[in-house]
Amino acid sequence: MKESFRQCMAWLHTWVGLVVGWILFFVFVTGTAGYVDDEITRWMEPERPLPMQVLPEQSSQMLDKALTQLQAHAPAESKAWTITLPHQALNPRATQGLSIAWEEMPQPGQRGRRGGEELDPVTGQIQPEVEPRATAGGTGLYRMHYALHYLPYPVAIWLVGICTMLMLLAVITGVVTHKKIFTDFFTFRPGKGQRSWLDAHNIVSVMSLPFFLMITYTGLIFFMSIYMPTGREVMYGATEEGRQAYFQDIRQQKRDFLPVSMPQAPLGEMMHSAEQAWGKNSIASVQITHPADSQAYVELRRTGVTGVYWTRAETLRFNASDGSLMEPEDNSNVTGDTHRVLLALHEGVFAEWWLRWLYFISGLLGCAVIGTGLVLWTVKRRTQHQKRMAKATPLSASERFDAAGLRLVEILNAGTLAGLPLGLAAYFWANRLLPVNMADRAAWEFHALFLVWGWSFLYASWRPLKRAWLELLYLTAAAYTLIPVLNLLTTDRHLGVTVIHGDWGLAGFDLTMFGLAAIFVYIAIKMKHKWHIASLPKKAAAPASLQTAGVNG
Repeated sequence: MKESFRQCMAWLHTWVGLVVGWILFFVFVTGTAGYVDDEITRWMEPERPLPMQVLPEQSSQMLDKALTQLQAHAPAESKAWTITLPHQALNPRATQGLSIAWEEMPQPGQRGRRGGEELDPVTGQIQPEVEPRATAGGTGLYRMHYALHYLPYPVAIWLVGICTMLMLLAVITGVVTHKKIFTDFFTFRPGKGQRSWLDAHNIVSVMSLPFFLMITYTGLIFFMSIYMPTGREVMYGATEEGRQAYFQDIRQQKRDFLPVSMPQAPLGEMMHSAEQAWGKNSIASVQITHPADSQAYVELRRTGVTGVYWTRAETLRFNASDGSLMEPEDNSNVTGDTHRVLLALHEGVFAEWWLRWLYFISGLLGCAVIGTGLVLWTVKRRTQHQKRMAKATPLSASERFDAAGLRLVEILNAGTLAGLPLGLAAYFWANRLLPVNMADRAAWEFHALFLVWGWSFLYASWRPLKRAWLELLYLTAAAYTLIPVLNLLTTDRHLGVTVIHGDWGLAGFDLTMFGLAAIFVYIAIKMKHKWHIASLPKKAAAPASLQTAGVNG
């Protein structure tokens, strides 16, 4: 009975993984890019200035200058004034300069319009507005991992939701199927064809198993009010008012506010009190608000975050009239806290640089799990097909159908596993090569991605499959290697500038391109070594075989 159950789970694991594997690979590639979306956006907007070095002693003067600019430029009816001081931020991940922002008084059930200005930290004057080239940047890649592209939004999120649910099923059945999964984690047999692929699949699966479970479950929770609205409707009602109440609980914004005005108490004394508690140069921002049911207050937000409550950095509140310290206010609720924690786990916005790298590497391992699983399916069936071909009897209709299906899957694998990364490289190339003033420029960056990806499928179907794999992998490696070179030739934000300036966000992008290129070169070399394709005559290399396509190890 146990073996029969395990065999059923193995069948389910195999076919569920195959059916949704290519979509999930796209989701994981773009989702992994989403963990560095701020860095990608900065690289794709080279017109933006490099961060200016500011002395900590200037914070008090900067605060006064920013407050003066708020008085002059913020609308009279503002719900909130915000001053952001220069600091190293996590959301967005970059060195933040001095800036002011405001939110206008909103209409009932809506958010107010927002505005802001960047200020010179030395003079306090408004800096000339920078107009970077039109690009979707990293945000566009992040959005594609749940909204896809070229599809209506409701269709896309339902398609991704179904695939995510099936992925969760594939993860669970995979654990059930491999009864020695943790033992096999320490077993790798190179040069064994199908066995090597299975070992590689097991190793990367166990390494990323906690991440897989977390990212899949939290991804489903992300849109639970759409996938499973019954719970929300029972708690809040099925009306539009109930829906608004639900989202207000999630945002933890239920209060009414009065227009803000200049605080009577000096901000410098509040800053001094906060720095006594937190340390020098530890204030990220200052916000002034006036709730309708209490005193106006000034909220100082500390740099950094506190755990997975990434939108709840440590704060201190002072009475705007007399500067006295106010008791902290708890507006939390179960709905908002649950959503906040799960969202923070999924997006990793709270993560410091080392944890963000762990998220990024885990995302790459997730891509490897899906990729090795897809190739393992073809390796096993290619072996079976070759055994049938060796027989003297002609193939039956069902066997010819199986052969055609196998060929299709092999083309989809090569076109997706090697072609999608090539398309992503084309996205970055398009950012540097398309005319800056081109109409619909951001859209054409995406078009470049999908045109190159689509071409990869045609190339894989036209070339002998072994050669197609190697040529696509080498082409992808070359494309990533040349991205920093292209950056050097087209902008002044290249490694020679960013490393000297200490801007490791921008420098890290170029260095990561070299790292990705090295990965694709390694895979191609391993494949070429295994196939001995260089020593084979053309006629021998022509069959579309993936029998020993191992990254082998």
